[in-house]
Amino acid sequence: MTLTPRQRRWLKATAHPLKPVVTVGQHGLSEAVLAELQTALAHHELLKVKIAAGDRMLRDAMIAEMTSATAAELVNRIGNIAVLYRHNPKKRAPMVVPADPA
Repeated sequence: MTLTPRQRRWLKATAHPLKPVVTVGQHGLSEAVLAELQTALAHHELLKVKIAAGDRMLRDAMIAEMTSATAAELVNRIGNIAVLYRHNPKKRAPMVVPADPA
């Protein structure tokens, strides 16, 4: 699913008050962290991830690996915080992202 700029803006506003759910520490992106990220995305759909390791290029590489491993969309990244979104239609009350007007 590719997000439009309007959907991305709405998701950024929705994620603003959220606290980071998953934290990647100094040991980097492990299988356990990826499994926790999968679980968190299935439950929350929209979440913040704190990456407290490495420099900017290493954090960008970790974010790219997280999005490809979990099939999530990167909504926003500011500093060491990334906002990820993955729609879960099997959830009891899935998040409804507004569509662009036709």
